[in-house]
Amino acid sequence: MAKTIGVTLSERILAGLIVDHKLAGPLQSYPESVETDDALVQMHSEAMMRKICEQVVKLADEDRDIAAVGVALPGFVRNGVVEEAPNLPQLKGAKIQEKLTEMLSEHGIRTKVTVLNDADAVAAGLAATKGKLDSLIRVWTLGIGIGYGRYPFSPGVWEGGHTVVTLDEKERFCGCGGRGHMEGIMGHRAMRLRFLDMEPEEVFENAAKGDPRCVEFKKLWHRALAAGSASTVHMSGPGKIYLTGLNVKFVDMALLKEEMKNMVKMSPLLSYSFEICDDYAETRVIGAAVAAEQAAAR
Repeated sequence: MAKTIGVTLSERILAGLIVDHKLAGPLQSYPESVETDDALVQMHSEAMMRKICEQVVKLADEDRDIAAVGVALPGFVRNGVVEEAPNLPQLKGAKIQEKLTEMLSEHGIRTKVTVLNDADAVAAGLAATKGKLDSLIRVWTLGIGIGYGRYPFSPGVWEGGHTVVTLDEKERFCGCGGRGHMEGIMGHRAMRLRFLDMEPEEVFENAAKGDPRCVEFKKLWHRALAAGSASTVHMSGPGKIYLTGLNVKFVDMALLKEEMKNMVKMSPLLSYSFEICDDYAETRVIGAAVAAEQAAAR
């Protein structure tokens, strides 16, 4: 089988060699120390691309016959260019696909580079690890922001976390500045802005104890998730929707299903389902590589 390499960017750079859609060996990390969580935020885009190149070269070792390299990052990516990246703002406008292709070529690695949103990498990784490469995969990544991943690749923006789920003009907590967005309710950052006196974990703990303000927010949180999910069902049809990420622990499946029942009524669309899955770094890396392999074959 062809060898591919997957790379993800978040708090650090993680990279892995993928053979037959499986990780071949341990993940490489930059920086290596798990204590350093802000190294990439402080790094210029050119330096970041050179670090990515270094990781790929290490994984390729003496074998320069790499079929494809996939790079997944939190941002809006189109045609290999990062058009928006709120979590890594220095990448905005960066032509990562072009620059990384040039850098790798200098090291004798001539291959196709694909850059994609990290939530799409999660979707592709789930498709590969669950043996569903011939299926439609949708996933919500619930973390600092809200990501929406879709597999297989289809042209589009797919910034599902910015789906409008309320017309309340007071809902202005989304990091992009937009009103009524799903991320403005569910995102970790947005929850901290809304509850300045509590961390998100405390909000849900107090909801379990019956605090009226927290109980009402818990309902709003699940209503937002249901609204975003119902929108995907009405646009793309029924099927399984995966939930993963840091804040998947807040999901009350019974409450989510109850909210969905109020939003999806057409009988042909009722065969949807939800599944919570762990957010493994390996899944994202595999997904980045799988997406790159399929892009190279097109």
